[in-house]
Amino acid sequence: MRVDTTGKISLDHIYTEPDPRAYFGTLRGLDYNIPELAKPHFSGLIAEYREARGVPVPTVVDIGCSYGINAALLKYGATMAELYDRYAGRDAERLTRGALLSRDRELVRSREAANRVRFVGLDASENALSYALDAGFLDGAVHADLEDRDPTDEQAALLAGADLVISTGCLGYVTERTIARVVEAAGGRRPWMAHFILRMFPFGPVADTLAAAGYETVRRDGLFRQRRFATEEEQALVLDTLADAGVDPSGLEDGGWLYAGLYVSRPRGE
Repeated sequence: MRVDTTGKISLDHIYTEPDPRAYFGTLRGLDYNIPELAKPHFSGLIAEYREARGVPVPTVVDIGCSYGINAALLKYGATMAELYDRYAGRDAERLTRGALLSRDRELVRSREAANRVRFVGLDASENALSYALDAGFLDGAVHADLEDRDPTDEQAALLAGADLVISTGCLGYVTERTIARVVEAAGGRRPWMAHFILRMFPFGPVADTLAAAGYETVRRDGLFRQRRFATEEEQALVLDTLADAGVDPSGLEDGGWLYAGLYVSRPRGE
């Protein structure tokens, strides 16, 4: 497998397919489960926000949303195990994209939303966003790479409605540049944020950008397994990256898993 500049294997191809089968088929073999671990933390933060600001149906912007996984889990009560069976199970291979979408729309129709929340996905993959919208997981989508350019007026209008901004692993590839543009688009609303970021990536630049915009950031206790290493080469390269960053992998990454921390940012005083 090809590795990228961080030492991790490149999985770019699984985010650009017309449907989520390659995504779940590949990640199932790596025990990828960070959205499931993130789910109670996001749910709790949504509930806190709803009470603190009196917003009955908050809007969540999911950075790097891919096929709307966080939305499916949080809004409709799906689990990662269920989604793995749905897209990487025995019958998934024989289904057309249209059949997959019909099945997903039935899931959306048959379940009362587990969380009263709107989801707007932000991603550079048009195919992933299109699927998530067609399935009904997302309420809106921003197809953009905010690392390189400002959002259009239409995209900025969607981002301006953000009450909370979340991510489960894209920060590190996505940097403080994207975060700054999301904050700028939100204007005076200043949404709360919760980001899971791998320990191999520094969160300091993002925290500094948010501090300059009037935020306080707290790292939550605990670490969260993202997935297994795909190869020994990937593990060795990531361990080198951690050593360069002064991060001790003992009992964690040296045991075969990538680990992430959770950072929660709120405007000062909240």
